[in-house]
Amino acid sequence: MKKITILVALFAFAFSTAQAKEWKQIRIGVEGAYPPFSKTEEDGSVTGFDIDIANALCTELQAKCTLVKQDWDGIIPALLGRKFDAIVATMDITEERQKKVAFTKKYQHIPARFVAKKGTAYEATADFMKGKRVGVQRATTMDLYISDNFPSAKIRRYGSADEAYLDLKAGRLDYVMADSAAISDGLLAKEDGDKFEFVGPELTDPKWFGYGAGIAIRKQDKDLADQLNKAIDAIRADGTYKKIQDKYFTFDVYGQE
Repeated sequence: MKKITILVALFAFAFSTAQAKEWKQIRIGVEGAYPPFSKTEEDGSVTGFDIDIANALCTELQAKCTLVKQDWDGIIPALLGRKFDAIVATMDITEERQKKVAFTKKYQHIPARFVAKKGTAYEATADFMKGKRVGVQRATTMDLYISDNFPSAKIRRYGSADEAYLDLKAGRLDYVMADSAAISDGLLAKEDGDKFEFVGPELTDPKWFGYGAGIAIRKQDKDLADQLNKAIDAIRADGTYKKIQDKYFTFDVYGQE
């Protein structure tokens, strides 16, 4: 009986291995509105850290990849609807998202921060934040954090971080919350950016911010996740990842192992 069980297990393993898809053509969903991770150029092309990482992974896999631009609000539904096969868009790996999609290992992990006009006071308490106008990109981990911790704040949700920055500059918001690197590139490094500054600590609690940003795939596409994981390891080992990182950042965006 044991021999039969072992033979059945070996057969099942061999069958599943034989059925694994090579994924030589991959459609990748990207956002295009979250610099320096992704931004849309005047000619309609999309550039940024996420884009370079996606292209490097495709080169490593020797796969032909097509980038598909998608608004953040609909990016997971579009993946599940088979508009593309993977999402490379600085999506944090959280338990809530894992109910809908699967993820590769992380490919970066950057803290979230609040930003405000210089001289603005900040206290991380519900009482202090009551009535404060806080801007956040809709359906992000930052949105969840503010909703849970500061429910009495006036939370204003935007389709992109850039829209929130514009309202902060115009005085229609007291704070904006986003990835610290996105704030640095999208606000602080821009014209009049010297009028604003980070307030409060770096925020990385896994309860809200997950375990770093990974590549989202459909749950049934485990073979694609396995291949992408190997490719992430490969570009980190051969120096490709660091070259891309150094093009956009002055610090280690991967974080701790």
